[in-house]
Amino acid sequence: MLEQKSYIRWFNQLSIDDIPLVGGKNASLGEMYRALVAQGINIPNGFAVTAEGYRYMLDEANAWLALHQALDGLDPGNVADLAIRARKARDIIYAAPLPNLLEQQIVAAYQQLQDQYGEGLSLAVRSSATAEDLPTASFAGQQDSFLNIRGEQALLEACKRCFASLFTDRAIHYRIDQGFDHFKLGLSIGIMKMVRSDLKASGVMFSLDTESGFTDVVFITGAYGLGENVVQGAVDPDEFYVHKTTFEQGFRAVLKRTLGVKKIKMVYGEDSIRVPVHNVVTSEEERSHFCISDQDVLTLADYAIKIEKHYSGKAGLARPMDMEWAKDGVDGLLYIVQARPETVVSQHNSMVMENYALKGQHTPIVIGHAVGSKIAAGQARIIVHLDQLSDFKPGDVLVADITTPDWEPVMKIASAIVTNRGGRTCHAAIISRELGVPAVIGCENATLAIADKSIITVSCAEGDIGKVYQGSLDFECKTTDLTALKKPKTNIMLNLGNPELAFKTSFLPNDGVGLARMEFIIAEYIKAHPLALIHPERVQDKRVLAQLNQLTRNYAKPEDFFIERLSEAVATIAAAFYPKPVIVRMSDFKTNEYAALLGGKDFEFEEANPMIGFRGASRYIHPAYEEGFALECAAMKRVRDGMGFTNVILMIPFCRRVQEAEHVLEAMAKHGLKRGNKGLQVYVMCEIPNNIIQIDAFSQYFDGFSIGSNDLTQLTLGIDRDSAIIAADFDERDPGVKEMIRLAVIGAHRNHKHIGLCGQAPSDYPDMAEFLVEIGIDSISLNPDTVLQTTQTILATEQRLERQ
Repeated sequence: MLEQKSYIRWFNQLSIDDIPLVGGKNASLGEMYRALVAQGINIPNGFAVTAEGYRYMLDEANAWLALHQALDGLDPGNVADLAIRARKARDIIYAAPLPNLLEQQIVAAYQQLQDQYGEGLSLAVRSSATAEDLPTASFAGQQDSFLNIRGEQALLEACKRCFASLFTDRAIHYRIDQGFDHFKLGLSIGIMKMVRSDLKASGVMFSLDTESGFTDVVFITGAYGLGENVVQGAVDPDEFYVHKTTFEQGFRAVLKRTLGVKKIKMVYGEDSIRVPVHNVVTSEEERSHFCISDQDVLTLADYAIKIEKHYSGKAGLARPMDMEWAKDGVDGLLYIVQARPETVVSQHNSMVMENYALKGQHTPIVIGHAVGSKIAAGQARIIVHLDQLSDFKPGDVLVADITTPDWEPVMKIASAIVTNRGGRTCHAAIISRELGVPAVIGCENATLAIADKSIITVSCAEGDIGKVYQGSLDFECKTTDLTALKKPKTNIMLNLGNPELAFKTSFLPNDGVGLARMEFIIAEYIKAHPLALIHPERVQDKRVLAQLNQLTRNYAKPEDFFIERLSEAVATIAAAFYPKPVIVRMSDFKTNEYAALLGGKDFEFEEANPMIGFRGASRYIHPAYEEGFALECAAMKRVRDGMGFTNVILMIPFCRRVQEAEHVLEAMAKHGLKRGNKGLQVYVMCEIPNNIIQIDAFSQYFDGFSIGSNDLTQLTLGIDRDSAIIAADFDERDPGVKEMIRLAVIGAHRNHKHIGLCGQAPSDYPDMAEFLVEIGIDSISLNPDTVLQTTQTILATEQRLERQ
């Protein structure tokens, strides 16, 4: 008697080599279950119905001819015809009965899984196509999955619907685009224990930054309830980053976090057959907190790093991964429920850079999460129902509440995509990234604020915040091939204040960051005066006090908010360039700028000329601000000691006198930042004539100098750079200013100290860059948009000097 063929494979019987048999999703689950559970990664157990089972069912039903008749000659560009033919194909498959042998094997395996997990077991029934999750093509979301399935009949019904979903409109269209034959593909079904994330949280994570392709971070998104809302873009999720290198060095810290809105969550329904899952509104308490703890974030990062290393080892090269996770509300454990190769960002050529830039200043009509870094303009088409898709024209901007996989045929011809809901790992974001189309996701009010058929410009070139503008605005795109660019002897560093641009900017040729401005971070990410956080009782305006309370509501002390936000922003820049040096300038606000912060008016006074008044080093050691400086130091200590970014060099601005330098360093040491301890270097801005006149004395207190050409010009020429009436006389190239710079370089080198220039001049004037190279400066710090052009100038100058 012949042994019956088995159409069931348990996860522990599968590996990544079994994609032809069980599809990418199931092969990956089997690979992880066999290889990674021993490394401490939780994977729910389950089994696969093989693609042979799918073919066996269609063979027994003689369904192949009918399928060919339904699909042969299909024009994928005809959306209406596609929908009709796809429906016929699904009906043919759904009408095919499950053969008795296949049905018996599915039920027997289900009973075995019940024996493992108990009678209360609910299932996830997930499709797994035999060509999905390949390194060069992602079939994510093309077929259907079913959640909270209970009982034998519900399971068999879900299996039939899974098989039929191989011919959804989106799956057919995608296969044609990718050159796959419908009839050579098969569909496997993954049947696994449901993680009770309906009681906790779930989400998606990548082992790289999805926007820039920066590979040294784990990017995690999450929301309450089942993960479908995050994948589909129905919620604006929480976001977290963890830096891989410092994590593996033993530093356990979240690099950066963003609180999502999380308006809804998907939970189990009361009727597991008719309504197995449904959405409910989250509470105000849930929305105001992150869906998982820092410890959970770090556990997930550990999972992601281990998974990436495992798959990279199998592939023989670096393999960034796209993973789905879920936290079980019953056992409290974190599980990985899917992993596949990341197929879009990691395929980009990092040696060819595209830089989009909007011309002029404009006010956006809506903002959201930026996906990609491009700019596009077109006619807005607000789509509410699927039947509107046939009216969508190539080059239109798709504006919708959310997108689903059914919309992919029109997403392919859109010039840009804008949605009300979703985060940077949702369906709309993943597909727009794959198509190279800019998208602004999670705007909340896009379908209300944007008029249908109006002309709009969609910009993702301004950092993490995507912006939509009225009208067709002018923009430019510069493409640069970096392969032929040589490295100059002079170190090229970057001026960078915005952490949102750090990962992308890190791909520019550079030797680190020559100036990271702390004041930009305080103004944009903290918004509050540090003393207003320490002494809220001194804030007079009740509305301002309410704003401060709102900002700090989730912190034990308001000061903790300042320390966490500042440290995470600085750490993000440090991570992007690690282990290259990142020179962070302590705050250099003027009194009028400090007063503009929330609560600032209660702690600042009016000065006739703030530009040369109470700023920089003098502020740090004065009783009027020393508590604020202590918070800055606490944040920087956390960056270096708690987060592991010892590549951060601290820099003191506007240090007028040697005695002042001594007192500032004493204050820093008191706050745990002792120069020389754990390799800490402290630089000083060389921007006051006295810094140059007494450079030998200042060299005793600092490890390096950075010339601030703006302030040095101001104080050498006696020009207030805030004054418009004498602005024409402000010139960094004045012979007197250049002589001061030359003397500074000579003096620093005489004392064996590093000296660079971080001012605006070399970014604006090529001849200034030439001069700096000629006098032998160690480094020049440039604005990112001028790096490539100025580097060419520096290389030419170095070559000229060598020939002389």
